[in-house]
Amino acid sequence: MKPTVLAFDVFGTVVDWHGSIAAEVTQLLPQADPIAFASAWRSGYKPAMARVRSGELGWTRIDDLHRMILDQVLTELKIDHLTEAQKKHLNLAWHRLKPWPDTVRGLTLLKQDFTIVTLSNGNLGLLANMAKNGGLPWDLILSAEVFRHYKPDPQTYLGVCQTFDLKPHEVMLVAAHKDDLEAAHACGLQTAFIERPNEFGPKVTRTDLGQESWTTYHAKDFIDLAAQLKAAS
Repeated sequence: MKPTVLAFDVFGTVVDWHGSIAAEVTQLLPQADPIAFASAWRSGYKPAMARVRSGELGWTRIDDLHRMILDQVLTELKIDHLTEAQKKHLNLAWHRLKPWPDTVRGLTLLKQDFTIVTLSNGNLGLLANMAKNGGLPWDLILSAEVFRHYKPDPQTYLGVCQTFDLKPHEVMLVAAHKDDLEAAHACGLQTAFIERPNEFGPKVTRTDLGQESWTTYHAKDFIDLAAQLKAAS
């Protein structure tokens, strides 16, 4: 059975966070290693969310978590010359992440037959600005902010089902991360793994791109996924 709604992870699946952040760091901090800076900033992402999920921190938007991590990275790298305005601008780089080359065309193809929505830990304002900047044709922007739970909490995946009054198997999570897909699968959703070999930058070779028996679909990119779903009709 084909799904009715496709819910997309965003960071890494829809947009190139590493390449985009590295490019912004190059412009603002030419003395820094942009590849290492982007990786260091992102490495604080899951630990920061874990603090919210555990209750150590109250509900905190990703924008604010990103700023907390940014301040830590700047301190660790002994970068102390940025003004507050420059720090704020750099933090908003996550609103300006660039889509992968196949993204807009692939989403447009998928939108012809499915309702396409975000299911991201990014906050609503971030996702809206990203969509505007990148021309992402979402039918609806859903976020962990809506459900007050970060993935992989079940409330996020089941929240999409509740939003559309659908059973879990009528929704499919599309993601480049198997831990995200495993959590969705455990909630009864269909799953589609998208290979993004360059997600973590030019110095990291992903070794987790093989097909799993429990995923519903496995695709090279969104255009490939659209073709597979079309063929399954």
